[in-house]
Amino acid sequence: MHKRLKKQLIMLAAVLSAGVIYYLITTTTGLIIPCVFHYVTGFYCPGCGVTRMCISIIKLDFYKAFRSNPLLFVLLPVLAAIMLKQSYDNVRYGKLRHKKFMTVIGIILIIILLIFGILRNIPAFYYLKPL
Repeated sequence: MHKRLKKQLIMLAAVLSAGVIYYLITTTTGLIIPCVFHYVTGFYCPGCGVTRMCISIIKLDFYKAFRSNPLLFVLLPVLAAIMLKQSYDNVRYGKLRHKKFMTVIGIILIIILLIFGILRNIPAFYYLKPL
């Protein structure tokens, strides 16, 4: 169990380090990885605005974070809980205990993201576009 915990903590440190490095690059240079989907099609994908949302959360500007990607801002606690549960299962049992409930949650999240991706490109829902 200690070996799995160590591995999980190393993975967390790597992800956080990458996030900090990306944050420093974007805030000092203004360079942000562009959305390929938006570049090719001109439409906003469900993930457009996530970088600005994360930067705004770090700066504690929750209004701008919400406006950058309202759906993922609202779903952030749910996604964090799912990731924590998966990490706990991995450390405790050595594998992911994939239950039917998690599959249903995953399918529901995918459907919600698809609907959001469609709605944010309809002119009547202009307020869903990223800042």
